[in-house]
Amino acid sequence: MPPQVLDFSDVVVRRNARNIVDHVDWTVHDDERWVVLGPNGAGKTTILQLADTLLHPTSGIVTIFGERLGRSDVFELRPRIGFASSAMARRVPPEETVVNVVMTAAYSVLGRWNEAYEDIDERRALRVLAEWRLDHLVDRTFGTLSEGEQKRVQIARAVMTDPELLLLDEPSASLDLGAREELLGLLGGFAQAPTTPAMVMVTHHVEEIPVGFTHVLLLREGSVVAAGPIGETLTADALTATFGMPITLTADGGRYAARAS
Repeated sequence: MPPQVLDFSDVVVRRNARNIVDHVDWTVHDDERWVVLGPNGAGKTTILQLADTLLHPTSGIVTIFGERLGRSDVFELRPRIGFASSAMARRVPPEETVVNVVMTAAYSVLGRWNEAYEDIDERRALRVLAEWRLDHLVDRTFGTLSEGEQKRVQIARAVMTDPELLLLDEPSASLDLGAREELLGLLGGFAQAPTTPAMVMVTHHVEEIPVGFTHVLLLREGSVVAAGPIGETLTADALTATFGMPITLTADGGRYAARAS
């Protein structure tokens, strides 16, 4: 079996006398691509923050790359994790060029300052930008990009360091149909490539699950409704329990659609 990348054992995150993550058990292996799905307030983003070492559990054990969170130096774990979120995008200086936004990932800093970048970093940044169809935007400033382009730059930045775990927080949220489909096509191709790291992607919508994602974690009010291989776990019954209303699910060519039934 491929190595474990992430393991949650009876994990609780408690805030304001409420468990926003409620006794979660969950394991991610190296060759898995997980979608985390659930309504607002289900604990999805909190789960990602635990996985990114930004947050420690109130109780229970989070293990990342075999290291227990709280016992090991998170600064050594963090470079092995790529994280793309709109919160990160808001911290990018709007005047920063696209190539620098991606290149500075290697130094875990936002903003260029004056590090002496190696040629190799620049070559890798340009290659990653080309993979995410951003090579025509290399010299543009981040603030002038469309939302879809900014999302792709965030992901390119997250994969720049060649992480062993890639976390994506609602990468296609608020995109129009064309931008969403372009991004999902790229994510699907990336998910299916043999060298891709373990992936965890949070979304609200089954329509935003790219082809090639292998597993799904369904959350409601901080608890796991269902978790496992996507083909057998993502069902109308499971979605009905997750969203608290009768849901009809259709699948077509590895893509999904859901509506109230």
